[in-house]
Amino acid sequence: MSTETSEPSTLRRGIGGPLLFAFILGDVLGAGIYALMGVLSERVGGMLWAPLLAALLLALLTAGSYAELVTKYPRAGGAAVFAERAFKNRLVSFLIGFSMLAAGVTSAAGLSIAFAGEYLSTFVDLPVIPVAIVFLAVVAALNARGIRESLGANVVMTVIEVSGLVIVIVVVGVLLGGGGGDVARVAQPPEGTGVATAVLAGAIIAYYSFVGFETSANMIEEVKEPSKMYPRALFAALGTAGLVYVLVGLASSIALPPEELAASSGPLLAVVEASGVGVPSWLFSLIALIAVANGALLTMIMASRLTYGMAEQGLLPRVLSRVLPNRRTPWVAILATTVVAMLLTLVGDLSLLAETVVLLLLFVFLSANVSVLVLRRDRVEHAHFRVWSFVPVLGIASCLLLLSQQSLTVWIFGAVLLAIGVGLYFLARWGRARGERTASAQR
Repeated sequence: MSTETSEPSTLRRGIGGPLLFAFILGDVLGAGIYALMGVLSERVGGMLWAPLLAALLLALLTAGSYAELVTKYPRAGGAAVFAERAFKNRLVSFLIGFSMLAAGVTSAAGLSIAFAGEYLSTFVDLPVIPVAIVFLAVVAALNARGIRESLGANVVMTVIEVSGLVIVIVVVGVLLGGGGGDVARVAQPPEGTGVATAVLAGAIIAYYSFVGFETSANMIEEVKEPSKMYPRALFAALGTAGLVYVLVGLASSIALPPEELAASSGPLLAVVEASGVGVPSWLFSLIALIAVANGALLTMIMASRLTYGMAEQGLLPRVLSRVLPNRRTPWVAILATTVVAMLLTLVGDLSLLAETVVLLLLFVFLSANVSVLVLRRDRVEHAHFRVWSFVPVLGIASCLLLLSQQSLTVWIFGAVLLAIGVGLYFLARWGRARGERTASAQR
C-alpha cells in the first residue's frame, strides 16, 4: 500500500517539514497573545500560565482529529468539506463554513481594536474606534490590490512575532536575575473565585491564541510526504507555541500584578517597560503592531476568499463572487467582509469579540471531531495518520465543555451572526432557483 495518496496532484509538492512547521507556527503564534494577556489576567489573576496550558491540551485534541482528516482526504480543504462527507447535508456544511467565515471577520475586528490601542499610542495618541475602522480600510485596500503571501514572507513575519515574545521572556529573566519581580504571583488566583473555575474561564480566552492551525489544511496538496510530515509539523508547532505562551504568561505575572496588566491594552509593552531593561518602547510597539497587522491582513484575506468561494458554489449570493477585471481580486467579498468587521469594532470589547471567535470555531472543531468518528467507516487506498479513538471523543467533550462556559451575551452575539448566514444561504438558494426558472422560460 502506498504511503501517500494515490491521486496525482496538479500542484508541486515542494513544502518540506521545516517550512510547514514555520507556516503553522506563524498562523498559531500570532497576534492574539499580544492583545489578550491583559484580558486573561482579569480571569485568572497571576496564574496566566495555567489557562494557556489548559488551552494547549484542549487544542491538541482537535489537532489530532485534523491530522487524521487532512491526511486521509488530502484534497479536502477544511472542516466544511469534512462535514459534507460525514453528514451529507448541504446546510450543515454551509454552517460550518460560515462559522469559519464569521470567526475570521470577528477576529479581524478584535485585532483592529488591539492595533489601535496602547501599542499605537507609543507613536501617536488617537481614538481607538476610528483608528480601527481606518486600519481595516487600509487592510481592505491591500487585500484588493492582490496580496500574495509567500512562505518566505510568512517565515519573516513569524520571526518578527516570535522575537517580540522572546524579548518579553528575556527581559523578565534579567529582571528576575537582578532581584526584581515577584515569583509568588504566578500562583495567585483571582480574589473570590476558585482556581478551577478561574482557569476554565481563562481557557476560553486563551483558546483564541491557539486557533489558526486549521488553516494549514489548505496546503496539504503541496506538502511532501503529507501523511508523515503534516502530523509532525502540526503537533510540533502547537507544542512550540504552547511553550512560548506559558513562558510569556509566567514572565508577565512575575513582572506586573494582575490589575496593572488588566488595565493595559498593550500588556506586553507594559511588561517590557516594567522590567527596566533598555528595550526602547517604540521598538517593541513596532514589533507588536507588525504582528497584529499581519494577523489582521491574513485573516481578512482568508475571510474574503472564503466568502468568494462560497458564493461561487452557490452557498452565498452570487454578487459576492464578482472580481476586479484587472487585479482579479474578489472586490465585493472584500468590501462586504470589511464593512462587517468595521461594524463589529463598534462593540469595542476585545474580550467579547475573542470569546465569540472561540464560540464559532468550537462549532467547527466539534464538527471535525465528530466527522473523524463518522468517517472511520470510509476506507481510502493510501495510508494516513490515524489518531487514537479516544482523542476525538475527548475533543468532542472539550468542545462541549468550553461551549458550556460561554456567557449568554456571547451566545446571543454568535447566534445573530449565524442567523445572518442562514438568511444569506436561503437568499442564495432563492436567487439560484429564480435564475434557473428564468433560463428555462427563455428556452
